[in-house]
Parts: sequence; structure tokens; C-alpha cells
Amino acid sequence: MKNILIIAAKEIQEGMRNRWVLATTLLLAALALTLSFLGSAPTGNVGVDPLDIVVVSLSSLTIFLVPLIALLLSHDAIVGEMERGTMLLLLSYPLGRRQVIFGKFLGHLAILSFATLFGYGAAALALALTGTAISGDGLGAFAAMIGSSVLLGAVFIAIGYLTSTLAAERSTAGGIAIGIWLFFVLIYDMALLGGLVAAQGKALPAGLLDLLLIFNPTDAYRLLNLGSGGAGALAGLGGIAGHTALSPPILLVALSVWIIAPLTLATTIFSRREL
Repeated sequence: MKNILIIAAKEIQEGMRNRWVLATTLLLAALALTLSFLGSAPTGNVGVDPLDIVVVSLSSLTIFLVPLIALLLSHDAIVGEMERGTMLLLLSYPLGRRQVIFGKFLGHLAILSFATLFGYGAAALALALTGTAISGDGLGAFAAMIGSSVLLGAVFIAIGYLTSTLAAERSTAGGIAIGIWLFFVLIYDMALLGGLVAAQGKALPAGLLDLLLIFNPTDAYRLLNLGSGGAGALAGLGGIAGHTALSPPILLVALSVWIIAPLTLATTIFSRREL
């Protein structure tokens, strides 16, 4: 465990010296603040909890931005060090390859967690300082959204590691990472919608819709944050959530599996790969 924490601390130190990481954190904060103030402006007239609107806005931002940030952080974690020759130096120390994978994963997850907490926390703090009325339920939904955003980031960090262990070159890993982001964030849902339209209103077999939704981690995240409560009514996903058996615990398990499976595969492949 000590070796894993040492590797994680190394990744965090390198990340904090990286201007790209700082720019990402500031971008998240700026976008979160903008969406929070623009989204909560009309709530005084319609009687909606301002944090419910913020949750809807930031969840939509998260689905597009957090997976991309996670993949950019992790896609060259292994293949990049192999190209630079630093992986051989790293493994010359008494470290196992499994420890390298898990240490790097924890380090990148800590960086992404800091960026998410700082960016989204700044938005909540700004709303509180302006005297906006915030209910306990809204605050709970906002905290759950931040936690699940970190979980979604962990999913795509794990997928990035799998890409990094499979690719032979850093540029190839980068191209695959962008393709993965496009598939899960844009193409998958468009294909699913096209399939539903092609079905011409016919009912899907029981459980098929649930499987199709949890096969995409961004859909699981979307249902987790926008499928119930005030956010569900605002986002229009309450109707879909009502026709599925995907409760929040099941969605959390699905996201956890999306972390464990790619990370396990990445560890297995890296353990067998020649440097």
C-alpha cells in the first residue's frame, strides 16, 4: 500500500506542476459559476429550488467535460512513460506493475476530484454568498451530483488506462481516447434514439432498456442525477426512470463495475506486456 501511495503522490505532484491541470480546474469553476448564476436567475418566479436547476445544468456539463478531462489525463499514463523510457526506470525500483497502475489511478483520481470539488464547490459557495435560498433536499442532490461526477471521472480514467496499456504509441492512444469519448457521449445515445424511433413505438422487451442504459456509464450517471426529484422533473427524465428498474443503488453498482472491469483488464495486460 505504501508503494501505491508513493506513486499516487508522484502523479499528484506532476499534475500540480502541469498548467493544463490548472487550466482545467479554472475552466470547470468558470463554467460552473456561469451555469449556476444563469440557471438560477428565473427561480424566483417559478418557485423551483435553485440548486435543482444547478444540478441539471452541471450534470449536463459533467457528461461532456469530465469524461474528456479524465481520458486526457489517463490515455498516456502507461504508453507515454514507455515511449519516454521512464517506465523502465520506475520498474527498476521494488515496485510491482499492479502497484504502478493503482498508484497512478489514485493520483489521477485525486487530481480530477480536486478539480471537480473546487469548480462545483465554488458555484455552490457563490450561490450561498448571494443569499439564494437553498433547501436541504437541494443541497443533498448537489452533494450527490458532485460525488457521482467524481465516480464518472473514475470510470473514464479506468477506460483511459485500458487504452494506454493496449496502444503501442501515445498518438494512437490519444486517437482511441477521443473516439471513446465521442462514442459514449454522443454516438451511443444517438444510435439508441434511432433504434427506438425505428421500432415505431413498439414496447421493448422487459429489461432490455435497463441493459442498454447501464451499458453506457454516462447514461447511468444521467439517470442517477436527473431521474428523480426536482431535477428529474426539470430534465424530463423522470418518465424514463419510472419505466426502468434502475434504482440509485443499482446505478452506483453499475458505475463501480465500469471502474473495476477496465482497471482489472489494464492491470492484467500491463503485467504481461513486454517493455
